Amino acid sequence: MTVESGNEPRRVLVIKLGAFGDFFLAQTAFSAIRRHHAADHLALMTLPSLAPLARLSGLFDEVLEDPRERSLGAYRRVRRLLRAGRFDRVYDLQAQPRIDRYFWLLAPGPWPEWSGTAWGASHRDQYPGRRKVPVIERYTRQLAPFGIVPEAVPDLSWLDADTGGFGLTAPYALLIPGSSPGRPDKRWPAERYGELACLLAARGVTPVVLGTAIEADLARAITAACPQAVDLTSSTSVPEIAGLARRAWAAVGNDTGPTHLVASVGCPTLGLYCDASVPIQANGPCMVVHHRPSFADMDVGGVLAAMDALPSSR
Repeated sequence: MTVESGNEPRRVLVIKLGAFGDFFLAQTAFSAIRRHHAADHLALMTLPSLAPLARLSGLFDEVLEDPRERSLGAYRRVRRLLRAGRFDRVYDLQAQPRIDRYFWLLAPGPWPEWSGTAWGASHRDQYPGRRKVPVIERYTRQLAPFGIVPEAVPDLSWLDADTGGFGLTAPYALLIPGSSPGRPDKRWPAERYGELACLLAARGVTPVVLGTAIEADLARAITAACPQAVDLTSSTSVPEIAGLARRAWAAVGNDTGPTHLVASVGCPTLGLYCDASVPIQANGPCMVVHHRPSFADMDVGGVLAAMDALPSSR
């Protein structure tokens, strides 16, 4: 039982709002905090879009949904949530000015123990260059004063789904050509994904394109170049993406949420990174980072060779 004082379970809150990829990069920290507070009441505050995944994980006793707005009314709702929770300790893994304000919302007190970047926090985690440190290293450093040690590899055994309905036959490779809408600089060109898809198909490996409606144009460009490619954009749930990844020969993708997801479940994954992604964030037992300062210097042959050299989960 990990209760530092008294015999009653403590009430503990983790704050991690997003984004999608960051949620999976935080999995080792979530699991480590759960182990440390095995007998305590553990809550997570996250985005409404991520709340179903958090509940599905089974790591949290309670999931609170952040209102996302920055209006006075939204801050009042957050204040009510925090006060009603009566938390003894808060781990702020988001660590941004917005969440610093959540700490100040508790004025005039009392305050819980608070690990984060807010001025006045009992365990302030602030140091020069913090934002340039890869996020998993930041979590490790932030949690160390509590004796919490994240494992090297996330456990996403809870995330899977039947993928038989997609009609795919092995071997197939997942292609993830998108990025967040505001970061097109993180995208290896769709034309090169199309060339890569042709090379894979010539080997008998079916290219399968994943993404949302935002990536529909990218998928069309790839399937136009390689008619054997299968376009599953806007056709998969998060558990289904995980299920596809568990059964894939390999995956290749940009620095974006679905790439971090497929890597986290153990799929041999090649992450394509240019300097737009520094500091480089990566996780997963079989993920390899393929980095060039500019995507102009990243050729298709080099990517295919790097995929061939991926460690195997099979």
